[in-house]
This record gives sequence, C-alpha cells and structure tokens, in this order.
Amino acid sequence: MNRVREIDAQLTHVWMVRTFLKHCDEAEDDEDMHEIVRDLYDFILAVGPIDESTDPSTYLKMAKKKLRRLNGATQLYEQIQPEVSAHTNFIMAARSLRLAVDTISRCISPQ
Repeated sequence: MNRVREIDAQLTHVWMVRTFLKHCDEAEDDEDMHEIVRDLYDFILAVGPIDESTDPSTYLKMAKKKLRRLNGATQLYEQIQPEVSAHTNFIMAARSLRLAVDTISRCISPQ
C-alpha cells in the first residue's frame, strides 16, 4: 500500500500540471497540448484517488497499464515545451511533471 500512497501523492503534481496546461492561453489552439492534457487526465481517472477500499494490486495493475500513455504525454510535453513558451511556468511544469512521472514509474516497477 505504500507504493500506492506514493503514486497517489505524485498525482497531485500531475493534476496541477494538467490544470495549468488546460487553462493556459498557449494551449487554446494547440492539438498536442490538448492530447497531453487528455492523457494526463486519463491516467489520473484510471487510478483514481485512493481510499480504504483501494486494492493495491488492482491499483498497481491499472497504473502499469496506463503508464505508457503517461510517459508519452510527458515526453511530448518536454519536446514541445520550448516551442509553446520559454516562460518559467512552462519550464517548471515540465520539470514537475517529469519528477512525478519518474517517481510513479519507480513505484510501479521497483528495481
């Protein structure tokens, strides 16, 4: 359950990056940004917030299943971020997302 709690904690960062990207003016007409926002939301929705009824094995199985999309969205954002904006908010969003996704990945597949 500790790994599940750590993933859930990292989802707060993913949620904040998603919210920032969803509501920024730069994303208004950018299809790549819309795809990133959708993929981040898809992962969050798939695993959902944890509670007492959360089964750790089911949670980790779903997280593992959706990890590829989460990684893909992160890589795409890191790739296009300089073109979207060089503002510190966008740079820090990319860093925050990468840190969260790396931690989630380690929790899903510990070495």
